[in-house]
Formats: sequence, C-alpha cells, structure tokens
Amino acid sequence: MQTVTHRQLFFQHVAQTSDFPLALEIERAEGVFIYSAGDASNQPTRFMDLISGIGVSNVGHRHPRVIDAIQQQLDKYLHLMVYGEYVQTPQTQLAQALASTLPVGLDNVYFTNSGTEAVEGAMKLAKRYTGRTEIISCINAYHGATQGALSLSGDENFKRNYRPLLPDIRHIRHGVQADIDQITEKTAAVVMEVITAEAGIRVPEPGYLQAVRQRCTEVGALLIFDEIQTGFGRTGTFWAFEAFGANGGPVVPDILLCAKGMGGGMPVGAFISSAEIMSVFKNNPILGHITTFGGHPVSCAASLATLQVIQDEKLYEQAEAKGQLFRQLLVHPAIKAIRGKGLMLAVEFESFAVLKPIIDRAIAKGVITDWFLFCDNSMRIAPPLIITEDQIRDACAVILGAIQTEPV
Repeated sequence: MQTVTHRQLFFQHVAQTSDFPLALEIERAEGVFIYSAGDASNQPTRFMDLISGIGVSNVGHRHPRVIDAIQQQLDKYLHLMVYGEYVQTPQTQLAQALASTLPVGLDNVYFTNSGTEAVEGAMKLAKRYTGRTEIISCINAYHGATQGALSLSGDENFKRNYRPLLPDIRHIRHGVQADIDQITEKTAAVVMEVITAEAGIRVPEPGYLQAVRQRCTEVGALLIFDEIQTGFGRTGTFWAFEAFGANGGPVVPDILLCAKGMGGGMPVGAFISSAEIMSVFKNNPILGHITTFGGHPVSCAASLATLQVIQDEKLYEQAEAKGQLFRQLLVHPAIKAIRGKGLMLAVEFESFAVLKPIIDRAIAKGVITDWFLFCDNSMRIAPPLIITEDQIRDACAVILGAIQTEPV
C-alpha cells in the first residue's frame, strides 16, 4: 500500500489560494531559521527567514521565554468563556503592559484573534462613537481580507470580485498633503498605516501625520493607526508612530491596531483606545462587539512574554542599525532603491519579472524573501529583530549571489 505524503495531503485537502505556494515542508523552527523535513539522506535543509512569517516572528521562532510562558499557561487553563466575562490574568497583565507602552488615553484594550479582526472592531467602534458612516483609507493600503477590512483595501484587483462591499468608503493618497482636505465632518474615521507595508514600505515625509491628526481633530473624525506590521519594535521604536511627532511628542491616534509581531508566533491582535471611546460597546446594543476566542489566555501569555523580551533586550533600539547594515551591503546595479525604516525594508528592482527569479534562487540557497501585494517589483526584507550582524552579512551574500546569476 502506497503511503500518502504530507505534500500530497497539502495539495489535496488544504485550501489553496494560489497555483504556486512555496510548499516548503517544515519540520521545525528556531531563532531566525526554519528547517525543512530534509532530503533522501534525511538531512534537514536550513532556511533563514528574512520575512518573519510576514511580520510575525519579531523575537524569532520559538523564543525560549515565549515557549516557557505558553507552557506555564497550558498547565493552568485554556479557553474558559467568551471574551470579557471572566477576569483572566494573562489578559489583564497584557492589557496593562500594552498601556504602559502608550501615551495617556490609549489604555483600553480589546483583544482579537488577528489583525483583520482588530480592523473590523475598530471600524465598528468609530462608527458607533461618532454616529457617522464614512471611513477613509489609503490607495494601495492593505488592512485585511474580511469584508469590512477588504472594503478599506486600496487596490481594486483584490476587491472587484467580492463587491458589493461596505458603502461610504473613500480613499486618499498616503503621504499626499493635498488629499487631507477630503477628510470632512462626514468622516467617522481615517484608517492609516504609519508606514505603508504592502505598498512597498513608504515612509511619510515629516509633518504629514501631524497634518492628518490636526485635520481629524478639526472635523471630529477619529484617527486610526494600523500598526499591525510596524508595531512591536520593527521600525526602530516600539510603535512606529513614536518617531513621527512635533514639540517633543508623537502623533497620537484615537485607536491603535496591532497583531502579527505581538504574539511571538501565536494568533492574537488588539484594537486599543480610551475608556471613553470603548465604552460605547456597553449599550445600544449591549455587547456591542463580541468574540469567542479573542484574548485566548495562551496567546495573551505568549504576547506578554514577547513584549517583555522586546523591552528587556531593547530589540527596537537595534533595528535601525541592523537595517542600515542591509542597506550598506545590498549594493548592486540591479537594485534601484532601498526604502524603509528599521528592519522593515523594500529592495526595489526593475520589475517582477526580474525580482521573482532572484527570490526563487535565494530560497534555493537557503534565504527566504518575498515581494509585496501592491508593489511586486520590490523584495520584502523584515527578519526577526534578533538577527545578528553575521547573519545579515550571510543573507546579503546569498541575495547578491542570486542577483548576479541573472545578467543585468
């Protein structure tokens, strides 16, 4: 009787979202490396993960403190009750720890299972609090794949076959001052990435976010910062918005979104606001937002450990220098530009046709990179924050070798 392989089961029974998944068969992961099941000689193949599972493994794969926190919580309890009914220590400790990283007023946390769920909750919160329906997001923004979050997406290719989506969604250009006047008294909220991700890592010019903040305040719209990819130390500060401010303080949103890197590899997200704003979920109707598994105790324990590792080891303080090392080493005529901040970089090439074979050759040589949904001529580099200088040098050597294989 012929044995069915895991690869065969993957293609037969796991729902596919493209005709060309990477289909690496993973056996284990640790630090900045993931290991495949190996070849016929039973020797594992090691891959350096330069994309952190798309912005998730900020403290690396299976960080010992995260694993210890998970194991300790497993011995206590798992899911007990739908969100918000029981006092659960992992939730309360994580909520307090998150609030301690944020300015006054961002101290009320609603836990979700993912980033897109955080977006959905924040959209409901903004509409309920303001009594308005219009929400503004940015062209080439990506905020998730559920129907509300997809409605915010700034790329029509991802949306057209799922219409009709939510009404009263408008789009402006990220970083363009002239578009700010489109935020009006009709606007419930502006949902904006501090630094765009899937648009190919675009850092706004000084003063832009302040101008958006000022306009939102003038017209009574809420400002929602999506830090699902930028948060938890990736860009050189714990939160990316900390680096954009004036008069000694950051540009502070009314609602903050986080997920991905906050869980240390476990599924968790959150939207964070003030107690005043969040209180509208208590009535008309009661239980204004509900989740069964949001704030799962094991995920919250892992997230708290992740937050503490980033703070204790000051990983965010190392991100900028490590990002600069990538910039210094990745010099080649085929590279047109390198954009980004900290360890969130986009390496631009002439076209997807040039980039895709480079990505494939780098993977074949043991370095995993990727491209961006709305910027497919640029290589994504967002490794775990724990990556060392030697590992950066090794990774860059592989990438340059993959480029040089192709005539320029």
